[in-house]
Amino acid sequence: MAQRNFFVGGNWKMNGNKESLEELISILNTASLHDQTEVVCGAPSIYLDFARCMLDLRIGVAAQNCYNVAKGAFTGEISPAMIKDCGAEWVILGHSERRHVFGESDELIGQKVAHALESDLSVIACIGEKLEEREAGTTEEVVYAQTQVISENVSDWGKVVLAYEPVWAIGTGKTASPEQAQEVHEKLRAWLRSNVSDDVADSVRIIYGGSVTAGNCRELASQNDVDGFLVGGASLKPEFIEIINARA
Repeated sequence: MAQRNFFVGGNWKMNGNKESLEELISILNTASLHDQTEVVCGAPSIYLDFARCMLDLRIGVAAQNCYNVAKGAFTGEISPAMIKDCGAEWVILGHSERRHVFGESDELIGQKVAHALESDLSVIACIGEKLEEREAGTTEEVVYAQTQVISENVSDWGKVVLAYEPVWAIGTGKTASPEQAQEVHEKLRAWLRSNVSDDVADSVRIIYGGSVTAGNCRELASQNDVDGFLVGGASLKPEFIEIINARA
């Protein structure tokens, strides 16, 4: 069984300014962080350079999205090449807000995953069902279909973290119970075993996102197949340190 390093991503979303982010960064830089945990902060694209310059090098930086080509007439978009040029090494793709607020299709997300990996950027690939899908009992179908499209576009699983984020739990204060999270993570790992390989199933980190807080992170982190978190609102607060140290 591969040893999976715990992974905690902070998705700052469209929040912060230089002053507030500098404050947050100085808290992160001086904090005692569990040394077996990989930490990555997802900054708004306009602050990627700023975040990378200010953050301690033990903390990675991610863009929150990118486009599926290297350059061109795509007003308002950014490419993996630009992200790398700012010193960031990660990108978040397929976040539910990209899917459901901005209408990104599975196909487009797949193309973005392929191009980001070809550009040597690591990817936090997000999947997750909406409330009506969970209530209709189609959670597995939905997340398997999303994972299928992602997997068809992955050239190197060593550079991919899979983030399960039930849409009904994001920013709502509702969290999947540790048992609910573990159940989906376990099924996703089984899907990878059947459809990709044993090695990938054992080594890929499947992280949970959806109203993770200092109060619930330890119990979630104790689940066998929960390999970390993608944290929204709480990643902008000092409690992010406690979440990073959930396995400490």
